[in-house]
Amino acid sequence: MPFSLRVTVSSPHLTGARAARLLFAATVFLSAFLLFAVEPLIAKRILPWYGGSAAVWSTCLVFFQVALLLGYAYARLLTHYGSSKLQFLVHVLLLAASLWFLPIGPRARWSPAALYHPAWQILGLLSGTIAVPFIALSATTPLLQYWFARAEKASPYRFFSVSNFASLAALLAYPVWIEPKLDLGTQRIWWSFGYGFFVLLCAASAWRGYAAPKQSVSRPEFLWIPPWRKALWFALAACGGMLLLSITNHLTQNVAAIPLLWVLPLAVYLLTFVLAFGRTSAHPQGFWLRLLALMLGLLGYAISNINFMLPLQVSVPIFLIALCVACMFCHGELHRLRPPPDQLMDFYLVIAAGGAAGAIFIGLIAPNIFDALYELPLTLSVTAVLAIIVVWNGGWSNRLLWAGVTAAMLYVLGSNWRQYHENSLSLRRSFYGALRVVQSPLAGPEQNRMLFHGTIEHGAQYLWPPLCYRPTTYYGPDSGIGIVLREGFAGPKHVGLVGLGVGTLAAYGQPGDDFRFYEINRQVVDLAQSLFFYLRETKARLSIVEGDGRLSLQQDTGPPFDVLALDAFSGDAIPVHLLTRQAGELYRRHLKPNGVIAFHVSNDFLDLAPVVQQLATSMGYQTVLVRSHSGDDLVLAADWVLVTNNPGILNNEAVKLRSAPISRIPGLRLWTDDYSNLFQILKSPKPGR
Repeated sequence: MPFSLRVTVSSPHLTGARAARLLFAATVFLSAFLLFAVEPLIAKRILPWYGGSAAVWSTCLVFFQVALLLGYAYARLLTHYGSSKLQFLVHVLLLAASLWFLPIGPRARWSPAALYHPAWQILGLLSGTIAVPFIALSATTPLLQYWFARAEKASPYRFFSVSNFASLAALLAYPVWIEPKLDLGTQRIWWSFGYGFFVLLCAASAWRGYAAPKQSVSRPEFLWIPPWRKALWFALAACGGMLLLSITNHLTQNVAAIPLLWVLPLAVYLLTFVLAFGRTSAHPQGFWLRLLALMLGLLGYAISNINFMLPLQVSVPIFLIALCVACMFCHGELHRLRPPPDQLMDFYLVIAAGGAAGAIFIGLIAPNIFDALYELPLTLSVTAVLAIIVVWNGGWSNRLLWAGVTAAMLYVLGSNWRQYHENSLSLRRSFYGALRVVQSPLAGPEQNRMLFHGTIEHGAQYLWPPLCYRPTTYYGPDSGIGIVLREGFAGPKHVGLVGLGVGTLAAYGQPGDDFRFYEINRQVVDLAQSLFFYLRETKARLSIVEGDGRLSLQQDTGPPFDVLALDAFSGDAIPVHLLTRQAGELYRRHLKPNGVIAFHVSNDFLDLAPVVQQLATSMGYQTVLVRSHSGDDLVLAADWVLVTNNPGILNNEAVKLRSAPISRIPGLRLWTDDYSNLFQILKSPKPGR
């Protein structure tokens, strides 16, 4: 803790100052802990409603940053214009009103219909369910700092460090203890009890601030601070917010949209606030600037090739360390440029406005103005420009150094733009990710087109017959799904396919077959129908249902399937909500007794086969992992887990020839909508794919 507390048995009571300090510190700590414990809780609650998209978390972060700004704005208006009595009454009324929203979180009735770009719906959902408690929690730290300074005539800045320490503790506790131990329903109840206790503490703190003898503290005047300094506060805070979201997006879009990869970058972001605003700021400017130049160069190199992916064990530490260094620069400079305590309300308000602006740009604006993923190199360029401004008075050598770093980051940005556009027929963005269709430049029998989702290849097709009718990538004739569709059923078959890609699996359709695709991203449907030919050329009857596969299956009243293929990917993995016990029960209801559920589990980072095997065992099915190898240029190695009790499939010679053992993971639990564990299924990946 940044201050000392001592209680002895011989003391009949704490001194008034110590009692106030303890009360205010406990309130600040609890408010910050609840504030950041609720963020992954709510995001995980609504993630299945929006297809497991990584953009769910970035949209939630936009809401959290804006709500934080509203909390700070409320605190400033209340302290600037309200008397002590009015401040007490208004805040107690707000706390009382916030209890109406307990237990926290949206109920099932908020579950939406599929939308093309549901970001605004998510913001509206969060506003209607958690905004008031969130704003009350956000306003706590600046309000209590103001009341403490006025009542006790002491510096309140250390409470900012207490707040960030509690926030960090909540974020680390969530994936390590809260999520593995408690289901979402229990989390909501315990959080709500904690919030009720917070309301009591905060009301007591407000009363203490109202009733204590007032020290002479001048009212804050915004014009006391030079405009250039306020602009720099805003820019540094905005840069920190951009770094947080752009690096989080890079990790989640290329791996999986799971709480672990949400909270780690946010925890690092908060850690830098703790270090920068602690009792002794850990910010020797020269040291962090040199380290920043090194990390910007390393990150620039890591993202300079858009088709190259570092192994998970390498990429996550590198990106988190780089985020830490860059945010230490931003937040350390904020600490160096901080105003006197009587100006803290303006300071916090500008910081919150900057953080919200950065989050809004990355989370809402960039996906609508950029046709590809340029946010990270752009953010690195902005960071380098801010470093030039900070060191401008440090002499020509510093200016030249950072001019060179800025030029390097702009080069990376330009290189990314060139690579995305090279040989591209289409570049599209939506809430569900960035899509790119690339055509090989040389005409001839092997000319082809490929669809990329971010850096992940999601389908390819030759353009010239007869090769254009051949299934490629993860769906070749020797793949698990290829064997099932080619040899598993003698007569016409009814096939459900969650995830469209370029429609490759339609190549297996025969007269009398019925293929139904479920696809959440309308842009994928448009590309598959316009730039690829599998859907046009199939011999099967074809239908496409737009929407999340699981939600669409819940509403589907059609006949059961002979084959149900799960091939929906969020980044480089099947969305978690398609691998849970509740999802398995849904699949079983839509499957014929001798049917097959085929899970596509090819992945560079996660060993998903044991998860599927445990799910199948809970459903009463057998499993076999079919591992096929790469063939010609467009057939890729693929892992499919077949879940069935059909002896014709289990004893099929092609299946047996390519079957592989499923590794056993000690302590692995059945995944549910309330529980999943990434740590247990990490594997040593090969870079790239």
